[in-house]
Amino acid sequence: MRRRQAVIDDRGSSPVEFVLVGTLLTALTLGVLQLALAVYVRNVVHDAAVEGAYHAALADTTPAEGAERSRRVIERAVGGAYAEDITVGTSRALGHETVVVRIRTALPVLGLIGIPFAWEVEAHAPMESLGEG
Repeated sequence: MRRRQAVIDDRGSSPVEFVLVGTLLTALTLGVLQLALAVYVRNVVHDAAVEGAYHAALADTTPAEGAERSRRVIERAVGGAYAEDITVGTSRALGHETVVVRIRTALPVLGLIGIPFAWEVEAHAPMESLGEG
């Protein structure tokens, strides 16, 4: 009878359950926050590529100015470490001259610490010209 009562007795199990469930919920919450941060960084880098492409496509600017515009946007939002590899070029998509901005950046895994050059984002903008009919 005493053994059966000892097996059924659950005094002291609440702190253990709290630690186990609390740890699981904390890990889940941190995982969701990290995913949100990664999506935020990706969106910032993509928006910077679009802004840089449209800036470089203007008739009175150079591709270097477009790259610098992208770099400044990224540096302001998430830091300079995410703006290390920015290339600007041109292509002929759909029969029109376009500016292409490619940004290779890190994938944040633990806070802003991440895998270098794991993401590549590309943006296109139609080239503007002066004096052509």
